[in-house]
Amino acid sequence: MAQFFELHPDNPQQRLLKQAAALLARGEIVAVPTDSSYALACHLDDRDAVDQLRRIRQVDEKHHLTLLCRDLSELSSYAKVDNKQYRLLKAATPGPYTFLLEATKEVPRRVSHPQRKTIGLRVPAHKVLDELLMLHGEPLLATTLIPPGETEALNDAQVIRERFEKQIGAVIACGACPSEPTTVVDLTPMGTGGEPVLVRQGRGPVAVLGL
Repeated sequence: MAQFFELHPDNPQQRLLKQAAALLARGEIVAVPTDSSYALACHLDDRDAVDQLRRIRQVDEKHHLTLLCRDLSELSSYAKVDNKQYRLLKAATPGPYTFLLEATKEVPRRVSHPQRKTIGLRVPAHKVLDELLMLHGEPLLATTLIPPGETEALNDAQVIRERFEKQIGAVIACGACPSEPTTVVDLTPMGTGGEPVLVRQGRGPVAVLGL
């Protein structure tokens, strides 16, 4: 049975956040709000949790999972970023963007794209998630909470609890998310002198990226 944490969106209760962080540390999957839509998140280094994440979404290893980072200082451990890429990242974060970058050896092979060796990274602008990431102490691995066979992400915490209560450890409720996907940008071509590629237009405006 999934736990249900109701948090104030601007001043989240630390006691409840610590309970959610403890669940993540134990290998549980938690439904978390973001600045785009709800996501399923788990501990990066927990193989069983990552496998369960994929089973819930019914996606294979070629589906890009995303690292939710608190700030850009965490990126260098998980992605290879040159100066041009960093300047673009700095201009667009925090915000509703997912960036595809070349993964470093610190990223477990099972969570990076098997052919391209890339990883999705993002720095969400969301108070509750930011504080959860701070308590967790490292990035979380995540995927948008789109039920199998559907195309829209779930946005109601109570509905998420009812539909996934036997598959996840907890749901964090703090009001509705914007319910619009992130803008996805592939930055890997920049590593060889190319330009960033817009993969998906979402909530984040592309003007800040120069696209």
